[in-house]
Amino acid sequence: MRTDSTRLVGVLLAGGLARRMGGGDKGLNRIGGRSILERVVARLRPQVELLILNANGDPARFAGLEALRGLPVVPDGLPGHPGPLAGILAALDWTAAQAPEATDVLSVPTDCPFLPRDLAAHLAGARDGAGAELACARSGPFPNRGVEDGNDDWQAHPVVGLWPVALRHDLRRALVEEDLRKIDRWTARYRLAYADFPADPVDPFFNANRPEDLAEAERLLAAHPRL
Repeated sequence: MRTDSTRLVGVLLAGGLARRMGGGDKGLNRIGGRSILERVVARLRPQVELLILNANGDPARFAGLEALRGLPVVPDGLPGHPGPLAGILAALDWTAAQAPEATDVLSVPTDCPFLPRDLAAHLAGARDGAGAELACARSGPFPNRGVEDGNDDWQAHPVVGLWPVALRHDLRRALVEEDLRKIDRWTARYRLAYADFPADPVDPFFNANRPEDLAEAERLLAAHPRL
């Protein structure tokens, strides 16, 4: 999907170590008979002009997924698994080299099976409307979570964000020279807009981080089959 001022490359961030899931690729776990990664691809592909997968290690492990056929697999350009910012940087660098007409990268994790189908348009609209440089997603409200939980009834999802390709050099310096790792420390340097999504009946950014989350995702899918 493209707005008047934004041409998008989508990146599926699968470069993490998945420690809470016991290792491996979280996106390869299955919900409702399909892998989470396949569900993410199905939701994001119509929203962007190009789609890539950020993953480290042997890319052959994804060969069995028809949904990933033809998708470039882009590893981190920095050693040591420094976190999602490294995957975002890899996507920005790939976009600058392979899709120079693209202005922005839209990043999503590969453990969120219920991502919004209007994610790209909503992020771009929030950023443009606020005159901001960056945008990330937020879900809520959560009446049982308050200011004491650090989210004021809303939960920010900084890994679900819109990143200008023009900022890739600044991000590289922050990662390499400052050893910066936390996304919110990076985004705090810029004007940041939030794109808000309702969490009722299901939080669209529910993520399957632990084995028990897979059972919960199955329950949610059974209760809301149109997800």
